[in-house]
Amino acid sequence: MLARTNRILLLSFLLLTSAFLATCHEVDDESEFSYDGESENGPAHWGEIHPEWSMCNSGKLQSPIDLLNERVEVVSHLGRLKRSYKTSSYATLLNRGHDMMLRWEGGAGHIEINGTRYQLNQAHWHSPSEHTINGRRFDLEVHLVHESEDGKTAVVGIMYKIGRADSFLSMIENDLKALAHTKGVERKIGVIDPKQIKLGSRKYYRYIGSLTVPPCTQDVVWTIVRKVRTVSSEQMKLIREAVHDDSETNSRPVQAANKRTIRLYRPNDPEE
Repeated sequence: MLARTNRILLLSFLLLTSAFLATCHEVDDESEFSYDGESENGPAHWGEIHPEWSMCNSGKLQSPIDLLNERVEVVSHLGRLKRSYKTSSYATLLNRGHDMMLRWEGGAGHIEINGTRYQLNQAHWHSPSEHTINGRRFDLEVHLVHESEDGKTAVVGIMYKIGRADSFLSMIENDLKALAHTKGVERKIGVIDPKQIKLGSRKYYRYIGSLTVPPCTQDVVWTIVRKVRTVSSEQMKLIREAVHDDSETNSRPVQAANKRTIRLYRPNDPEE
């Protein structure tokens, strides 16, 4: 009797854990939603597709947002972004339906925010950028998705405008081309050093938001690098064409800031 009770408790725990993970992580199969504003499964209706996606419509801390100067508080106490990434992490590429995801097997090191370590698990790209600065949308945005041991999420975002080619995308260009027009195929691409994804600036925005794709989980710690880097038009097109989802964009519309605190870290010492 005791053994049966233990099995039931274990099963209940596994089911609850599975449900929790399903509502915390970005979906790997993005076929159930679209970015078409006129579609029944477009951004305005994401929260209606599944009960566990309801936060997409009802949440008050949704992302992306406009980083408007008038809302931003300039501070120096946040400190530099502490990145301790691994240089020997093996990675795979996966076409999730609307974006290409670079996933590191077993994680690729971590960042530290307010004493909490968040492991780097994956990166993916949105075109055009999802976040805007003073209403301006840029050509591309990469999201580096991290998770703490207790399941909390922190995302580092970097925006790009058309210009010189990005060295990191040049490194994985052939792999992106090899996965073009495939879906659900995860391709091993060897050792990928996440340090090669350059920040270019110590200044960054910090606010609390959400995942920008279903299930739109909230309480995500966002760090958006202030410097806008460059990417070639060919690289930007490759990112979109490799997905081949018949959509010109894969960016969620800007969400209401709802009086959230948005800080811009700027070091007192220019050399810091």
